[in-house]
Amino acid sequence: QVQLVESGGGLVQAGGSLRLSCAASGSIFSINAMGWYRQAPGKQRELVASITSGGRTSYADSVKDRFTISRDNAKNTVYLQMNSLKPEDTAVYYCNADGISVRVGVERRFDSWGQGTQVTVSS
Repeated sequence: QVQLVESGGGLVQAGGSLRLSCAASGSIFSINAMGWYRQAPGKQRELVASITSGGRTSYADSVKDRFTISRDNAKNTVYLQMNSLKPEDTAVYYCNADGISVRVGVERRFDSWGQGTQVTVSS
């Protein structure tokens, strides 16, 4: 099993910054893509940003030029630096990772989610 633990959420005023972290642990052989999603009340979960093992990134249009995703492959950790935050960024942010786990010599794919961290931006 692979577990993801997020941290760094909180309450911030509009225009402020937050940095989210997500560490993956468990029987990890390799991690392919890692990403951040968010879900606001009454809305569907949406992809915010993703990054491949090679460092290629993609962003939702709504966060381009404000958010930056990065990862530390040695630590199996992904980060989301959020600047110029807006009230509409308020949501629960979830980390996701997919890759290969190995246990008792058996490899299998995993697609794991974190428990979510609340980000609230006040106007």
